[in-house]
Amino acid sequence: MRLLVAPQEFKGSLTAAAAAEAIAAGVRQARPAWELDLLPLSDGGPGLLDAIGQALACETRTVPAHDPLGRPVTTRYLVTREATAVVEAAQANGLFRLAGGERDALTADTAGVGEIILAALADRPRRLVVGVGGSATTDGGAGMARALGARLNDADGHALPPGGAALARLASVVWRRPPSLGGVAVSVATDVRSPLLGPTGAARLFGPQKGATPADVDALEAALAHYARVVRRDLGVDLTTVEGGGAAGGLAAGMVAFLGAKVESGFDLVARATGLQAHLGRAQLVVTGEGRFDSQSLQGKTTGRLLELAAAQGKHFVVLAGSGEPVAGVALHTLSEVEPDERRRQSAAAESLAALAARWAATVEDQPV
Repeated sequence: MRLLVAPQEFKGSLTAAAAAEAIAAGVRQARPAWELDLLPLSDGGPGLLDAIGQALACETRTVPAHDPLGRPVTTRYLVTREATAVVEAAQANGLFRLAGGERDALTADTAGVGEIILAALADRPRRLVVGVGGSATTDGGAGMARALGARLNDADGHALPPGGAALARLASVVWRRPPSLGGVAVSVATDVRSPLLGPTGAARLFGPQKGATPADVDALEAALAHYARVVRRDLGVDLTTVEGGGAAGGLAAGMVAFLGAKVESGFDLVARATGLQAHLGRAQLVVTGEGRFDSQSLQGKTTGRLLELAAAQGKHFVVLAGSGEPVAGVALHTLSEVEPDERRRQSAAAESLAALAARWAATVEDQPV
Protein backbone atom coordinates (compact mmCIF):
# COMPACT_ATOMS: atom_id res chain seq x y z
CA MET A 1 0.00 0.00 0.00
CA ARG A 2 1.28 3.47 -0.89
CA LEU A 3 -0.13 6.35 1.14
CA LEU A 4 0.02 10.07 0.51
CA VAL A 5 0.06 11.76 3.92
CA ALA A 6 -0.90 15.37 3.23
CA PRO A 7 -2.35 17.28 6.19
CA GLN A 8 -2.51 20.99 6.80
CA GLU A 9 -1.78 22.58 10.18
CA PHE A 10 -3.79 21.73 13.26
CA LYS A 11 -4.25 25.30 14.45
CA GLY A 12 -2.89 25.94 17.88
CA SER A 13 -1.29 22.54 18.28
CA LEU A 14 0.62 21.15 15.27
CA THR A 15 2.24 22.50 12.14
CA ALA A 16 1.44 20.70 8.91
CA ALA A 17 4.89 19.10 8.94
CA ALA A 18 4.49 17.94 12.54
CA ALA A 19 1.03 16.57 11.76
CA ALA A 20 2.40 14.63 8.78
CA GLU A 21 5.16 13.14 10.93
CA ALA A 22 2.69 12.16 13.65
CA ILE A 23 0.36 10.46 11.18
CA ALA A 24 3.30 8.66 9.60
CA ALA A 25 4.54 7.46 12.98
CA GLY A 26 1.16 5.96 13.78
CA VAL A 27 0.75 4.32 10.40
CA ARG A 28 4.23 2.80 10.58
CA GLN A 29 3.41 1.35 13.97
CA ALA A 30 0.36 -0.45 12.61
CA ARG A 31 1.53 -1.11 9.04
CA PRO A 32 5.34 -1.07 8.83
CA ALA A 33 5.36 -2.41 5.27
CA TRP A 34 3.32 0.44 3.80
CA GLU A 35 5.08 3.08 1.71
CA LEU A 36 4.49 6.64 2.91
CA ASP A 37 4.80 9.86 0.94
CA LEU A 38 4.71 12.87 3.29
CA LEU A 39 3.51 16.15 1.80
CA PRO A 40 2.46 18.85 4.32
CA LEU A 41 0.10 21.39 2.75
CA SER A 42 -0.87 25.02 3.28
CA ASP A 43 -3.24 27.57 1.82
CA GLY A 44 -0.69 30.33 2.24
CA GLY A 45 -1.00 30.74 6.00
CA PRO A 46 1.10 29.03 8.67
CA GLY A 47 2.86 26.02 7.18
CA LEU A 48 3.63 27.65 3.84
CA LEU A 49 7.38 27.63 4.43
CA ASP A 50 7.31 23.99 5.55
CA ALA A 51 5.34 22.94 2.46
CA ILE A 52 7.52 24.83 -0.01
CA GLY A 53 10.77 24.02 1.79
CA GLN A 54 10.09 20.28 1.70
CA ALA A 55 9.13 20.30 -1.96
CA LEU A 56 11.73 22.61 -3.50
CA ALA A 57 15.44 23.27 -3.20
CA CYS A 58 15.49 26.39 -1.03
CA GLU A 59 17.77 28.40 1.16
CA THR A 60 16.38 29.51 4.50
CA ARG A 61 17.08 33.02 5.69
CA THR A 62 16.52 34.22 9.25
CA VAL A 63 15.75 37.85 9.94
CA PRO A 64 14.85 39.88 13.04
CA ALA A 65 11.40 41.43 12.94
CA HIS A 66 8.62 42.51 15.28
CA ASP A 67 5.52 40.65 16.37
CA PRO A 68 1.97 42.11 16.29
CA LEU A 69 2.62 44.02 19.52
CA GLY A 70 6.01 45.35 18.46
CA ARG A 71 8.20 42.90 20.33
CA PRO A 72 11.39 41.60 18.66
CA VAL A 73 11.19 38.08 17.24
CA THR A 74 13.28 35.94 14.93
CA THR A 75 11.56 35.02 11.67
CA ARG A 76 12.48 33.19 8.51
CA TYR A 77 11.77 33.16 4.80
CA LEU A 78 12.86 31.06 1.82
CA VAL A 79 14.66 31.73 -1.44
CA THR A 80 14.24 29.15 -4.20
CA ARG A 81 16.66 28.30 -6.98
CA GLU A 82 14.31 30.11 -9.35
CA ALA A 83 14.91 33.35 -7.39
CA THR A 84 11.51 33.37 -5.73
CA ALA A 85 11.41 34.70 -2.19
CA VAL A 86 8.68 33.06 -0.10
CA VAL A 87 7.46 34.92 2.98
CA GLU A 88 4.99 33.59 5.55
CA ALA A 89 3.45 36.72 7.05
CA ALA A 90 2.37 34.91 10.20
CA GLN A 91 6.04 34.55 11.11
CA ALA A 92 5.68 38.17 12.22
CA ASN A 93 1.98 38.98 12.63
CA GLY A 94 0.63 35.54 13.48
CA LEU A 95 -1.83 34.78 16.25
CA PHE A 96 0.57 32.10 17.44
CA ARG A 97 2.90 34.89 18.55
CA LEU A 98 0.40 35.99 21.21
CA ALA A 99 -0.86 34.41 24.39
CA GLY A 100 -4.63 34.26 24.72
CA GLY A 101 -4.90 37.38 26.86
CA GLU A 102 -2.60 39.42 24.61
CA ARG A 103 -4.86 39.69 21.58
CA ASP A 104 -5.50 43.34 20.78
CA ALA A 105 -7.20 43.79 17.43
CA LEU A 106 -7.11 47.61 17.70
CA THR A 107 -3.33 48.01 17.99
CA ALA A 108 -1.88 44.80 16.48
CA ASP A 109 0.36 45.76 13.60
CA THR A 110 1.94 44.32 10.42
CA ALA A 111 5.23 46.22 10.56
CA GLY A 112 7.07 42.95 11.11
CA VAL A 113 5.73 41.62 7.82
CA GLY A 114 7.20 44.63 6.07
CA GLU A 115 10.52 44.00 7.77
CA ILE A 116 10.63 40.45 6.40
CA ILE A 117 9.66 41.67 2.93
CA LEU A 118 12.40 44.31 3.04
CA ALA A 119 14.96 41.64 3.93
CA ALA A 120 13.68 39.33 1.19
CA LEU A 121 13.91 42.10 -1.41
CA ALA A 122 17.59 42.49 -0.55
CA ASP A 123 18.09 39.05 -2.11
CA ARG A 124 16.98 40.57 -5.43
CA PRO A 125 14.29 38.00 -6.22
CA ARG A 126 12.47 37.92 -9.50
CA ARG A 127 9.28 37.01 -7.67
CA LEU A 128 8.04 37.59 -4.14
CA VAL A 129 5.30 35.38 -2.70
CA VAL A 130 3.76 36.42 0.60
CA GLY A 131 1.46 33.89 2.21
CA VAL A 132 -1.08 35.49 4.52
CA GLY A 133 -3.33 33.84 7.07
CA GLY A 134 -3.38 33.12 10.77
CA SER A 135 -2.90 36.81 11.48
CA ALA A 136 -3.51 38.75 14.70
CA THR A 137 -3.78 42.05 12.82
CA THR A 138 -6.50 44.21 11.27
CA ASP A 139 -4.52 47.20 10.02
CA GLY A 140 -5.03 46.90 6.27
CA GLY A 141 -1.31 46.35 5.78
CA ALA A 142 -0.56 49.88 7.01
CA GLY A 143 2.23 48.69 9.29
CA MET A 144 3.79 46.71 6.46
CA ALA A 145 3.72 49.77 4.24
CA ARG A 146 5.26 51.93 6.96
CA ALA A 147 8.12 49.45 7.39
CA LEU A 148 8.78 49.69 3.66
CA GLY A 149 8.97 53.49 3.77
CA ALA A 150 5.40 54.74 3.42
CA ARG A 151 4.34 57.73 5.50
CA LEU A 152 0.85 57.57 6.98
CA ASN A 153 0.14 60.89 8.68
CA ASP A 154 -2.64 62.48 10.69
CA ALA A 155 -4.01 65.97 10.07
CA ASP A 156 -1.08 67.54 11.97
CA GLY A 157 1.48 65.72 9.85
CA HIS A 158 2.40 63.29 12.60
CA ALA A 159 2.94 59.59 11.88
CA LEU A 160 0.06 57.41 12.99
CA PRO A 161 0.69 54.93 15.80
CA PRO A 162 0.52 51.21 15.04
CA GLY A 163 -2.73 49.32 14.58
CA GLY A 164 -5.95 49.42 12.65
CA ALA A 165 -7.88 51.72 14.99
CA ALA A 166 -5.45 54.58 14.36
CA LEU A 167 -6.39 54.58 10.66
CA ALA A 168 -9.52 56.52 11.60
CA ARG A 169 -7.21 59.55 11.95
CA LEU A 170 -5.39 59.04 8.65
CA ALA A 171 -5.13 62.28 6.66
CA SER A 172 -2.53 61.45 4.00
CA VAL A 173 -0.46 58.64 2.50
CA VAL A 174 2.93 59.36 0.95
CA TRP A 175 4.49 56.43 -0.88
CA ARG A 176 7.27 55.85 -3.35
CA ARG A 177 8.02 52.30 -4.36
CA PRO A 178 11.53 51.38 -3.21
CA PRO A 179 13.98 50.59 -6.02
CA SER A 180 14.30 47.04 -4.72
CA LEU A 181 10.71 46.38 -5.89
CA GLY A 182 11.59 47.21 -9.49
CA GLY A 183 10.87 44.27 -11.77
CA VAL A 184 9.70 42.04 -8.90
CA ALA A 185 6.37 40.23 -9.43
CA VAL A 186 4.53 40.15 -6.11
CA SER A 187 1.86 37.60 -5.20
CA VAL A 188 -0.40 37.34 -2.15
CA ALA A 189 -1.15 33.70 -1.42
CA THR A 190 -4.49 33.18 0.30
CA ASP A 191 -7.69 31.22 -0.11
CA VAL A 192 -9.76 33.80 1.78
CA ARG A 193 -11.99 35.56 -0.75
CA SER A 194 -13.44 38.11 1.67
CA PRO A 195 -13.43 41.81 0.74
CA LEU A 196 -11.85 44.45 2.92
CA LEU A 197 -15.17 45.80 4.20
CA GLY A 198 -18.66 44.58 4.99
CA PRO A 199 -20.21 41.65 6.84
CA THR A 200 -17.69 39.19 5.40
CA GLY A 201 -14.77 41.60 5.57
CA ALA A 202 -11.59 41.92 7.59
CA ALA A 203 -13.12 43.45 10.72
CA ARG A 204 -16.61 42.00 10.93
CA LEU A 205 -15.86 38.40 9.96
CA PHE A 206 -12.37 37.93 11.34
CA GLY A 207 -11.99 40.62 14.01
CA PRO A 208 -13.62 38.61 16.83
CA GLN A 209 -11.07 35.83 16.29
CA LYS A 210 -8.37 38.39 17.04
CA GLY A 211 -9.84 39.61 20.31
CA ALA A 212 -12.14 42.34 18.96
CA THR A 213 -15.25 43.16 20.96
CA PRO A 214 -18.41 44.26 19.08
CA ALA A 215 -17.41 47.89 19.73
CA ASP A 216 -13.88 47.15 18.46
CA VAL A 217 -15.31 45.61 15.30
CA ASP A 218 -17.34 48.75 14.61
CA ALA A 219 -14.29 50.94 15.21
CA LEU A 220 -12.08 48.84 12.93
CA GLU A 221 -14.69 48.73 10.18
CA ALA A 222 -14.99 52.52 10.20
CA ALA A 223 -11.21 52.95 10.34
CA LEU A 224 -10.63 50.60 7.41
CA ALA A 225 -13.36 52.33 5.37
CA HIS A 226 -11.65 55.69 5.99
CA TYR A 227 -8.27 54.16 5.14
CA ALA A 228 -9.69 52.89 1.85
CA ARG A 229 -10.96 56.37 0.96
CA VAL A 230 -7.59 58.01 1.64
CA VAL A 231 -5.67 55.30 -0.24
CA ARG A 232 -7.97 55.72 -3.23
CA ARG A 233 -7.42 59.49 -3.22
CA ASP A 234 -3.64 59.40 -2.68
CA LEU A 235 -2.60 56.19 -4.45
CA GLY A 236 -5.43 55.70 -6.96
CA VAL A 237 -6.21 52.15 -5.79
CA ASP A 238 -9.73 51.13 -4.70
CA LEU A 239 -9.18 48.65 -1.90
CA THR A 240 -12.89 47.92 -1.58
CA THR A 241 -12.96 46.08 -4.91
CA VAL A 242 -10.00 43.75 -4.26
CA GLU A 243 -11.23 40.16 -4.15
CA GLY A 244 -9.61 38.59 -1.12
CA GLY A 245 -8.54 42.01 0.13
CA GLY A 246 -9.86 41.21 3.60
CA ALA A 247 -7.37 38.39 4.09
CA ALA A 248 -5.10 38.77 7.13
CA GLY A 249 -6.97 41.80 8.40
CA GLY A 250 -6.67 43.62 5.09
CA LEU A 251 -2.97 42.89 4.64
CA ALA A 252 -3.80 41.48 1.20
CA ALA A 253 -5.49 44.75 0.19
CA GLY A 254 -2.53 46.74 1.48
CA MET A 255 -0.13 44.65 -0.58
CA VAL A 256 -2.20 45.31 -3.70
CA ALA A 257 -2.14 49.07 -3.01
CA PHE A 258 1.50 49.49 -2.05
CA LEU A 259 3.27 46.63 -3.84
CA GLY A 260 1.07 46.11 -6.88
CA ALA A 261 0.52 42.54 -5.74
CA LYS A 262 -1.73 39.98 -7.35
CA VAL A 263 -3.97 37.89 -5.11
CA GLU A 264 -3.87 34.19 -5.95
CA SER A 265 -4.93 30.90 -4.42
CA GLY A 266 -2.49 29.74 -1.80
CA PHE A 267 -3.59 26.14 -2.23
CA ASP A 268 -3.03 26.26 -5.99
CA LEU A 269 0.39 27.81 -5.49
CA VAL A 270 1.43 25.11 -3.02
CA ALA A 271 -0.09 22.38 -5.20
CA ARG A 272 2.01 23.50 -8.16
CA ALA A 273 5.19 23.90 -6.13
CA THR A 274 4.88 20.50 -4.47
CA GLY A 275 3.76 18.59 -7.57
CA LEU A 276 0.62 17.53 -5.74
CA GLN A 277 -1.04 16.01 -8.79
CA ALA A 278 1.93 13.69 -9.36
CA HIS A 279 1.96 12.64 -5.71
CA LEU A 280 -1.75 11.86 -5.95
CA GLY A 281 -1.19 9.82 -9.07
CA ARG A 282 1.27 7.55 -7.25
CA ALA A 283 -0.87 7.06 -4.16
CA GLN A 284 -3.40 4.32 -3.51
CA LEU A 285 -4.86 6.07 -0.50
CA VAL A 286 -4.79 9.70 0.66
CA VAL A 287 -4.64 10.64 4.34
CA THR A 288 -5.19 14.27 5.23
CA GLY A 289 -6.12 16.18 8.33
CA GLU A 290 -6.72 19.51 10.06
CA GLY A 291 -7.66 20.87 13.45
CA ARG A 292 -11.39 20.87 12.79
CA PHE A 293 -13.16 19.29 9.83
CA ASP A 294 -16.78 20.05 8.94
CA SER A 295 -18.86 21.11 5.95
CA GLN A 296 -17.02 24.44 5.74
CA SER A 297 -13.81 22.52 5.06
CA LEU A 298 -15.26 21.61 1.67
CA GLN A 299 -15.86 25.25 0.73
CA GLY A 300 -12.52 25.95 -0.90
CA LYS A 301 -10.29 25.23 2.09
CA THR A 302 -7.11 23.19 1.86
CA THR A 303 -8.51 19.87 3.05
CA GLY A 304 -11.59 20.20 0.88
CA ARG A 305 -9.56 21.10 -2.20
CA LEU A 306 -7.32 18.08 -1.66
CA LEU A 307 -10.31 15.79 -1.32
CA GLU A 308 -11.74 17.17 -4.57
CA LEU A 309 -8.49 16.39 -6.40
CA ALA A 310 -8.29 12.93 -4.84
CA ALA A 311 -11.87 12.13 -5.80
CA ALA A 312 -11.24 13.34 -9.36
CA GLN A 313 -8.42 10.80 -9.63
CA GLY A 314 -10.55 8.06 -8.10
CA LYS A 315 -8.44 7.86 -4.96
CA HIS A 316 -9.73 6.65 -1.62
CA PHE A 317 -9.17 9.11 1.21
CA VAL A 318 -9.57 9.59 4.94
CA VAL A 319 -9.53 12.66 7.19
CA LEU A 320 -7.90 12.57 10.63
CA ALA A 321 -8.92 15.68 12.55
CA GLY A 322 -8.71 17.20 15.98
CA SER A 323 -12.48 17.54 16.03
CA GLY A 324 -15.23 17.59 13.46
CA GLU A 325 -18.71 16.86 12.24
CA PRO A 326 -19.72 14.08 9.83
CA VAL A 327 -19.78 15.05 6.16
CA ALA A 328 -21.43 12.84 3.57
CA GLY A 329 -18.94 10.85 1.52
CA VAL A 330 -15.96 11.57 3.78
CA ALA A 331 -14.36 9.00 6.11
CA LEU A 332 -13.61 11.05 9.22
CA HIS A 333 -11.83 10.09 12.44
CA THR A 334 -11.18 12.54 15.31
CA LEU A 335 -8.82 12.59 18.25
CA SER A 336 -11.67 12.00 20.69
CA GLU A 337 -11.63 8.38 19.53
CA VAL A 338 -8.29 7.86 21.27
CA GLU A 339 -8.19 10.65 23.85
CA PRO A 340 -11.45 11.77 25.47
CA ASP A 341 -9.84 14.57 27.50
CA GLU A 342 -9.74 17.80 25.47
CA ARG A 343 -6.84 19.30 27.39
CA ARG A 344 -4.79 16.19 26.84
CA ARG A 345 -5.63 16.26 23.12
CA GLN A 346 -4.23 19.79 22.95
CA SER A 347 -1.16 19.28 25.12
CA ALA A 348 -0.21 15.96 23.52
CA ALA A 349 -1.58 16.51 20.03
CA ALA A 350 1.22 14.67 18.21
CA GLU A 351 0.93 11.59 20.39
CA SER A 352 -2.87 11.59 20.09
CA LEU A 353 -2.72 11.98 16.32
CA ALA A 354 -0.19 9.15 16.01
CA ALA A 355 -2.43 6.92 18.12
CA LEU A 356 -5.43 7.78 15.96
CA ALA A 357 -3.47 7.05 12.77
CA ALA A 358 -2.33 3.69 14.15
CA ARG A 359 -5.85 2.76 15.17
CA TRP A 360 -7.22 3.71 11.75
CA ALA A 361 -4.44 1.99 9.77
CA ALA A 362 -4.96 -1.26 11.66
CA THR A 363 -8.52 -1.42 10.32
CA VAL A 364 -7.60 -0.91 6.64
CA GLU A 365 -7.02 -3.77 4.26
CA ASP A 366 -3.86 -3.73 2.19
CA GLN A 367 -5.91 -2.75 -0.86
CA PRO A 368 -8.71 -0.17 -0.42
CA VAL A 369 -12.15 -1.35 -1.37
